[in-house]
Formats: sequence, C-alpha cells, structure tokens
Amino acid sequence: MRRLLAIGAVGVLALAGTGVAHSASPVVSPNWSGYVAAAPAESTVSFTRVSGRWTAPTVRCRAGETSAAAVWVGIGGYLGPRKEVEQVGTDADCQSGKPTYYAWFELAPYPLVRIKAKVRPGDVVTGSVSVLPSSVRFQIANRTRRWTFRRTITWGLADTSTAEWIVEAPARCVRYVCRRLPLANFGTVTMSALAATGNAARDTLACRTWSVVPIRLRPDATSPTGTAGAAPEPFSEDGSAFTVSWIADALTG
Repeated sequence: MRRLLAIGAVGVLALAGTGVAHSASPVVSPNWSGYVAAAPAESTVSFTRVSGRWTAPTVRCRAGETSAAAVWVGIGGYLGPRKEVEQVGTDADCQSGKPTYYAWFELAPYPLVRIKAKVRPGDVVTGSVSVLPSSVRFQIANRTRRWTFRRTITWGLADTSTAEWIVEAPARCVRYVCRRLPLANFGTVTMSALAATGNAARDTLACRTWSVVPIRLRPDATSPTGTAGAAPEPFSEDGSAFTVSWIADALTG
C-alpha cells in the first residue's frame, strides 16, 4: 500500500510576479518524501501523465532488519478524499536483514503488483503513468538491463488532481491487513528527467502555473517504525531534478 498518510497542513506562499505557488516550508508526512505538483488555490489542474528517471539505490541492512524504501512516480493520492493513486516504481527493501530489490505498479486501493523482471542496485530506471479517458497506463523500463514493462488497466475513477515524485516508507499488506514498515537506509536517490502533463500542457517542477509542494518524511514520535526519515533538497533551476536523502533520526533533525 503506497498511499499518503495524514500530513500537516500545507502553508502556501504565492511568489510575487511569477504566478507560481510553492509551500513556504516542507510539508511533513510519516511515509512520503519528495515533491507534489498540484493546482494553485482557486484553480484546477488535471494531470494526465507523469514521468521520471532514477538509479535504483543500494539498501543498507542491519542483521535481522525488516524495512523498505520505495521510489516511484504517480498521479493522485495527495488531495483526493479516497487517497486513490496510480503509481509505478522500484523497491529497495530489507527482509530479515537481506537486501531485496524489485519493480512494481499499483492502482490503489488495489494491492501492489510485483514485476518479475530483475532490478539491481545501480540500474537506471525510467517510469511513467498515463491516465487515459477510461484506463490507466503504467510503464517502467530498466535501461541498464534493457527490459520494459507496460500494462494498461481499464479504470474510470482515476484521481488526476496531483502528480508526484516520491521516496516512501511503504506498508506491507497481507490479505488487506497493512502494516507500515520502517524506512530502509537507501542513502540518497536523485530523480531526474521529471515531467508532468497538466491540462494538456507538459512541464516540470519549475512550472509557473502549478503549486509545488516539498514533502519531508518524519515518523510519528510514538510510531513503532523507528526514527528514520528523509528529506528532499531544492529542485534544479529548470525543475527537472532533485535529490532525496535518508536521515537516521528525523525526529530531532
């Protein structure tokens, strides 16, 4: 399950003379870190495509550790009341101390689907999600190992209110019973070649007509998932790239 959990209120600051709105400070979430593109106040944007590129990180596992770090691009799930999100990405997990890597797609609220093709640390991956009139198209390609996966699913209820580029501490679900995992130590992840199509116009995080929200992952102080978190750095001048870094103790940082 890779839906946004409860977060703090968004404090939005309009930048004079630019027509763009950015959050004055990062929004705090217990499971997401990265950037979200949304509509500015009192306007609407329908996002129909999102894409990005990243290098699968090397996860650092302690003996017996069970944790996870998911890197993905997606549409929806941030503003919608049902938190429905269409997303595709890769995981770098620790399963009882053993590093595990795989690709996946998810059409929430339905369960994640693993992709059988191989992913290893250092592989260059590109992903995209496209919302069509009555379906959702997922695509992920491993440029290093030269495989591409595509899947189109009939779906007429897609949330298109936001586009996302995220590193997440996901939940593990067994028969629809889900438990959020600690965030695995992924080091750093740089997401690049960022693009989204909103109201039929393709742009990056530097778009002057979108509200761009940075999100910092900080677990709840009473959470059993530990203290690890993550934070995004400012995105590049052209809005096409940013880096997210793992933080060992996000509660005091």
